[in-house]
Amino acid sequence: MMAKKPPKPAPRKIFQERLKITALPLYFEGFLLVKRSEYQEYKRYWTELRGTTLFFYIDKKNTIYVDKLDIIDLTRLTDQNSTEKNCAKFTLVLPKEEVQLKTENTESGQEWRGFILTVTELSVPLHVSLLPGQVIRLHEVLEREKKRRIETERIPSSSTEKEKEPIEDYVDVLTPMPACFYTVSRKEATEMLEKNPSLGNMILRPGSDSRNYSITIRQEIDMPRIKHYKVMSVGNNYTIELEKPVTLPNLFSVIDYFMKETRGNLRPFIYSTDETLGQEPNTEERGERLRKNLHIA
Repeated sequence: MMAKKPPKPAPRKIFQERLKITALPLYFEGFLLVKRSEYQEYKRYWTELRGTTLFFYIDKKNTIYVDKLDIIDLTRLTDQNSTEKNCAKFTLVLPKEEVQLKTENTESGQEWRGFILTVTELSVPLHVSLLPGQVIRLHEVLEREKKRRIETERIPSSSTEKEKEPIEDYVDVLTPMPACFYTVSRKEATEMLEKNPSLGNMILRPGSDSRNYSITIRQEIDMPRIKHYKVMSVGNNYTIELEKPVTLPNLFSVIDYFMKETRGNLRPFIYSTDETLGQEPNTEERGERLRKNLHIA
């Protein structure tokens, strides 16, 4: 049996923008038909498996995902019988929901099973029909995921050792920050959003007390409006000060919350040039570069 060519990856610039937003390594990608509990029918998404999370995009060119699914607590993966020819159907059984997936051909179905089980069980499954080259890729992903988990577990201990240092000095080193975080003031954030609407409409920035954070957004409903929301650091969590406060585990979840609640109308403000695609500058450098390029005093 001839191996089917893997789907072509997204262009480099799109890949880099997605990496900034998700901050997770890409292990596998391709089209998937997805049916979650809130869906009436299957929805076709370009899907990326990054770490132990599935990110769903409308198509290959979108940089902002429309939905995501954390599968680290996968209970089991069960196959479904399908009357359709040349497709694979299976269900991801998770503690809080069951998600049905369907692939456009049986070959990609085997690959998706293999990669999903590898990152969730931390072992290469023996019961999937894959070619030798595909099995080698699974072993490579397994080693990367094991290393990522070890590095993730080290972060809290490192943070404790440096807890007496000012947060601005080490936030970029120890904690990955959302790509739309800039060390700018309320006024500067407003000017950035007003002068460059095509780059996005949501900025995460330091709060006035340097311990907490703020979200600045620009919405165009009847007319452009700028709003600011406080994001309070509470223990290991972050609370968005709304009419009904919302508490989330990290700043990535905070950004994700605003995107989901507005059905994608709010997008992270991401400033990038060709020279930054290879290496991401720290937040202070990004803020300074923005002030220069956007002519902010």
